Amino acid sequence: MALQPSVFPNGFVAGIHAVGWAFIVPCFWFLDRLIAVCKSTTLEQSQRLEQECYLRPLEVFFGSITFFILFLATAPLAFLGFLLWAPLQACRRPFSYHREMPSLPEKATNKGFELTGKASFVFASANLCLLPDSLARFNNLANTQRRATAIGQCIVQGISRPNIRILVDSPSSCGTLSPSSSILPTVNSPTYGATDQSSQQNPRALSSQGLRQQSDVPWEISPLFPANVDILCLEEVFDKRAARKLTNILKLEFGHILYDIGVYACQPPCRCSSFKFFNSGLFLASRFPVLEAQYHCFPNSRGEDALAAKGLLSVKVLIGKNQKQKRVVGYFNCTHLHAPEGEGEIRCIQLEMVTKWIAEFQAANKQPDEDVVFDVLCGDFNFDNCSPDDRQEQSHSVFEEYKDPCRAGPGKEKPWVTGTLLEQPTLYEEDVNTPENLQRTLESEDLRKRFIAPPVPKADFPLVYPETDQPWIGRRIDYILYRESSISKQCRTEIEEVTFITQLAGLTDHIPVGLKLNVVMDSDSADE
Repeated sequence: MALQPSVFPNGFVAGIHAVGWAFIVPCFWFLDRLIAVCKSTTLEQSQRLEQECYLRPLEVFFGSITFFILFLATAPLAFLGFLLWAPLQACRRPFSYHREMPSLPEKATNKGFELTGKASFVFASANLCLLPDSLARFNNLANTQRRATAIGQCIVQGISRPNIRILVDSPSSCGTLSPSSSILPTVNSPTYGATDQSSQQNPRALSSQGLRQQSDVPWEISPLFPANVDILCLEEVFDKRAARKLTNILKLEFGHILYDIGVYACQPPCRCSSFKFFNSGLFLASRFPVLEAQYHCFPNSRGEDALAAKGLLSVKVLIGKNQKQKRVVGYFNCTHLHAPEGEGEIRCIQLEMVTKWIAEFQAANKQPDEDVVFDVLCGDFNFDNCSPDDRQEQSHSVFEEYKDPCRAGPGKEKPWVTGTLLEQPTLYEEDVNTPENLQRTLESEDLRKRFIAPPVPKADFPLVYPETDQPWIGRRIDYILYRESSISKQCRTEIEEVTFITQLAGLTDHIPVGLKLNVVMDSDSADE
């Protein structure tokens, strides 16, 4: 699909949409505040312990009445706005596109293929729970706008740091090490109602961090995002204002951003049974120019998940040229699958759609005069590789096409893996409320049991977890997979690093993940 800055075909339609949305916003905001005033996070509850006990009931009582009256007063205007807004969704493009010219053009396009035939590509994925504030509170998160700003600043701080590796030559060496964030300048983020980044502890000494190489895959639990992330995929960026805040911050590092991805209102048109109140929540930021992009909405969502336009975003990006001056490209796909537990059949059908849509997208956009160097699929899959309730998804054929570096087989993780879904009631406890504390917690099996969500048992069957001589890992529902069968035959791929990222401690209920792939192109066969 052609990439345009606006989601609408012309300024007139965009103007009508803006008027309709302006009519809706006040009513929507008052409803949001009505719910939010009644729903507290555990952090807010702990902060109120020092207040007089009668203040909270008064706040809820008078706040609820005030916002309810304002909601009713603005409802007629919102209805008029809805009549303008809803029909326009039939001609809306499925994403907004922001393009920022990089200060150094070669940073976005030159990965070294022209000279060496070698390059490393870094990918990261994170679920941010940037819902309207009232809904985010049901996940024990609040202050969506301030969280969006803080998250953007954290990501930029991590990915813009120098990519330094230090080799420790000692019997206890854990191999090549990452730089400690204690030697990096800190970002003084504004207080956002969770963890105050400016008061975080300095990370531990460098000798206790770094890539572990006792397994087949180098891995790390890091308090920072990987340096020089090339493509970033975010999930649950449902709030439009939060998406714009992220765009304004991340555009300093990523020249190509797709946001507000999805569809709204009746989809397909004139079918009110599939009304979409929220977009897909997907957000993609790339250092590479986006050549093609396509979005598909899952047609089989059910329950509360059907209110959001969850689906698949596929993009084709331009890397540069190889030694033979052929164009070098990559494919990147991100998704967010059905959420409710016990509905694995829906997720399996969605995975079938994902593999089908990816195949169709790549077949339609494949060119004979270009080399494909990576094919990545990532996102929040909403199932893990340890729960008996997720056995159907664990054995899906998608894992035969794409490789999961954290997976030993269906239902079995590699021993160094950690879960990525945090227990929501504990988000602000001391052991997990800073990147450094969360890093220590994830490295301790006993602490992981307290703060990582446990496996989901199968109905009427007792849960036995973990198996004998296996570590306690917990639910890993955030994935970055890669495929080798679809890339050019002359390319060889190696995993350079898998990262579990704790930098967003207190800002989201997920652990972001990163993957660094090293690609070597055989120059002797580059013409094939």
